[in-house]
Amino acid sequence: MSMRVSWVMAIMAALGLPLSAVTAKDIVIGVSLGTLQQERWTNEKGMMERYVATMPNVKMLVQAANSDATVQVAQAENLLAQNVDVLIVVPQDAEAAGAIVTKAHAVGVPVIAYDRMIVKADVDAYVSFDSVRVGELMAQYVTKLKPKGNYIVLKGGPEDNNAHLVYEGNMKVLKKFVDDGSIKIVADQWCENWSPEIALKHTENALTANNNKVDVIITGWDGLAGAAIQALAAQELAGKVLVTGQDADLSACQAIVEGTQAMTVYKPLAKLSKAGIDTAILLAQKKFHSDKFVNNGFKNVPSVLPEIYSVDKSNMVDILVKSGFRKMDDVYKNVPKEKWPKS
Repeated sequence: MSMRVSWVMAIMAALGLPLSAVTAKDIVIGVSLGTLQQERWTNEKGMMERYVATMPNVKMLVQAANSDATVQVAQAENLLAQNVDVLIVVPQDAEAAGAIVTKAHAVGVPVIAYDRMIVKADVDAYVSFDSVRVGELMAQYVTKLKPKGNYIVLKGGPEDNNAHLVYEGNMKVLKKFVDDGSIKIVADQWCENWSPEIALKHTENALTANNNKVDVIITGWDGLAGAAIQALAAQELAGKVLVTGQDADLSACQAIVEGTQAMTVYKPLAKLSKAGIDTAILLAQKKFHSDKFVNNGFKNVPSVLPEIYSVDKSNMVDILVKSGFRKMDDVYKNVPKEKWPKS
């Protein structure tokens, strides 16, 4: 705490005034992002910055690692050298980021695993959505519409713990259909670094191997869904095969209303980004606690887990447009105006 703030606190104490207004400020939050090359993370960085801008004397420093786990560790060291009070980390690699936790704790700085868990490490807090539930919502949606048939499963990056959790949720729902023979998983592939290029190749190969006889493609992210739709379009199958995603990226929302993507899982990022900053401030003040926990292989990590939503053409306006997350003009720009829903 600065000498100036200490002096102000002394005066306020002498006058019998509350100190909460001062102790809630003078906090520097370091944010280490795995990448800014995806729409979601540029949006979320902006949300955090705008929220922090409303709080005098709360400062945020941001570094992005361009999808390189080694660079991320070095950038985190740089943030620690700038005397941050707390670190928010979106780990590029779930295990490699454990080094960040060790380095931060060595200088007394708590660490929040944000969106993605840092595994096998003494993480102070986890702020994310329930990724297992994300996977369940995807699989529940498609099995209701296509309880029989050939399924492709495109998982995210194996280096990201969330990808494993989403797949766990997928299989919780799919297992009984697979076991009784109703559903056959004809391809089950990882897409390193959540690469759409890899997802495209996996989809093309699976379509070829199965003579285009595919009914559903479950993907872990809208970017992978877009790649799968590209492969389907080349075979004149776009809109005929159910495709899932998550994050409600604009391109995915457009694909849903146009009929080439079936659904996405919307995770209210404004709520998450606010929760991340609020948790950081509470940790810096040593006031954070939670009655929710997620195990990361080292301990049960105190967690903040906002609600998520399954979104398709039928509830796009109610959930995404009316909430202000998406604009009607953007989502429906490729749909004739007379076919727009009445808002």
